[in-house]
Amino acid sequence: MSRSGATSGDRRAETLQRLMEVGRVHSGVTVMFHSAIAAKQGLNATEEKTLDLLERHGPLTAKELAQLTGLAPASVTGLVDRLEAKGFARRVKHPTDKRRVLVELNREKIGELAVFFEDWARDIVAACEEFGTEELETVVRFLTVMSEAQRKAAARLSS
Repeated sequence: MSRSGATSGDRRAETLQRLMEVGRVHSGVTVMFHSAIAAKQGLNATEEKTLDLLERHGPLTAKELAQLTGLAPASVTGLVDRLEAKGFARRVKHPTDKRRVLVELNREKIGELAVFFEDWARDIVAACEEFGTEELETVVRFLTVMSEAQRKAAARLSS
């Protein structure tokens, strides 16, 4: 026990509690940020984040989108229908398996969203200046683990 009377177990429990609280705040502001960007283009947050998945992974099947988003297949069909109707994505034949369909981005339309992220990217770089590389690597590792845990939780909720 330390001189203050707190054990390492107490400190860990307190830190985990603070982490949960900060995580909730971060989650909330993240959702609001993406909702604001989405609204600028007539999208909802799920549609905007799906475009991000297509940007990062390239064309995907509806099944792959369901796996990556944790959404039910029927929900993904409606999501793709909306993105297609709004001009952000289109269905195309798979290049090697004509029975399959891929969802791909409309590159011209998606370019309209990029401007909203440019200032934010500069803000992130500036905010990271106060952290060392090892600290940032720890944050990357933590966020990677947490993202996978949340993806699994979303999949459980959708099944």
